[in-house]
Amino acid sequence: MADDQEPHFSDEELESALAGFEKEFAQDQEAASPADQPTAGADGAADADKKNETDAGLDPASIEIPDDAAELDPSVGFDAELAGLLGNRAKIAVVVTRIADADLLAAFCQLADISADCIGSNQGAVAVLRNLDGDSPEAAARDLTTVVAGMTVILAVNRADKLEVTLYVQGEAARTFAPPMLFTSTARFVEDLLLGITTVNALREQGFEIEDSADFDHKRAMATIAKHTKFGRGGSTKGSSIN
Repeated sequence: MADDQEPHFSDEELESALAGFEKEFAQDQEAASPADQPTAGADGAADADKKNETDAGLDPASIEIPDDAAELDPSVGFDAELAGLLGNRAKIAVVVTRIADADLLAAFCQLADISADCIGSNQGAVAVLRNLDGDSPEAAARDLTTVVAGMTVILAVNRADKLEVTLYVQGEAARTFAPPMLFTSTARFVEDLLLGITTVNALREQGFEIEDSADFDHKRAMATIAKHTKFGRGGSTKGSSIN
């Protein structure tokens, strides 16, 4: 693969950043004053219960259902939108990879039976997943890193406005870390997508390289992979292999 397809983050960098975040979090906890703790008594208990409901994504005040369902995104639908508010369905999920080309990532997604829009980036191509129900995003990350041997990806999921970021290696979740650590090492549009600031269609209109994995069949996927490796030039490679 080309030099711009080398990892833009290393395991050592992730480990160091994660350790720094955990240290800062521990220091913040120690510095918390008694005034920050829930108030005792009936009022305090009520406040604590309300906080627990809010933390769990169950605060009724946080769920706004419009009078006209047409106000919802028609491509998502009322039921799916409500499931997203409750956290039963991710609002968005992206898989960040080490490769740069959208067509190569789309080819890998086709082989792993993953439906996604793949966006090219020199900082790491990104697959915007379509199947957002339940643990489908996690299943996609597991499948991709299982089918493509040696591939490492980062899964970022927004459920009920809470971001979860996890590193996947060889079909397993290796570690989780804070979203800001991801945003500092990826293209700006990754954060914008996860926060709902932009959409795939908006990025397409801006001229980003975007490939739909649904446009690939097995033959095209293998041809695309060959094009990006020495296999396509009559040679061999020690890069990622397809299981």
